[in-house]
Amino acid sequence: MKRREVRDGGGGGSEEGTSKEFGKNRWKRQKRNEQRLGGKGLSLEAFANAKSRPSGYNPAVIKKQREFYRNAKYVTKYKKTLKQQNLASDHMPTVSDDKDGDKTENSQMRSKTKKKSLLSLREEYEKKHTEVEKAKTEREAIIQAKKEERAKAEVRRKAEREKMFKKTRSGQPVMKYRIEHLLEGLLDGSK
Repeated sequence: MKRREVRDGGGGGSEEGTSKEFGKNRWKRQKRNEQRLGGKGLSLEAFANAKSRPSGYNPAVIKKQREFYRNAKYVTKYKKTLKQQNLASDHMPTVSDDKDGDKTENSQMRSKTKKKSLLSLREEYEKKHTEVEKAKTEREAIIQAKKEERAKAEVRRKAEREKMFKKTRSGQPVMKYRIEHLLEGLLDGSK
């Protein structure tokens, strides 16, 4: 007798085989999800707070901020214009009946203020320039003094080094200079 195989519409293989594969895949998916969620899943607190954190994009808040900055810009412009008008009104001469005289007074006031402003600007520039020059010369003097100190220290070190490397006829170091060096170090340390 011939054996008959029962075939599924699925493609050959027993039911046991497909359930095992499904089990393996399920296990892999579960492992992947655990890794993605960071361990054995989210804690209840983390799950509850997951959606409540701000994502950074909130159109309503962005619109409010934009409006706030626009209004702030308008306020600063308005304050500047008020300030300029007050300054202009302070410098304007009093109104007189004579139109030609008014024009000449106005032009004279403008020329005086221009001259004063130019003079004051030049004075400020010269003052700043002298301060910068003074600071520059002081810096150069400090740098020069440091260079001189370094050169003196180098000369002193060379002289000491020559003394320390002096040897006797038999090749032993001359102890006189070494003892002097130690004594100087002790005296400097005690002071």
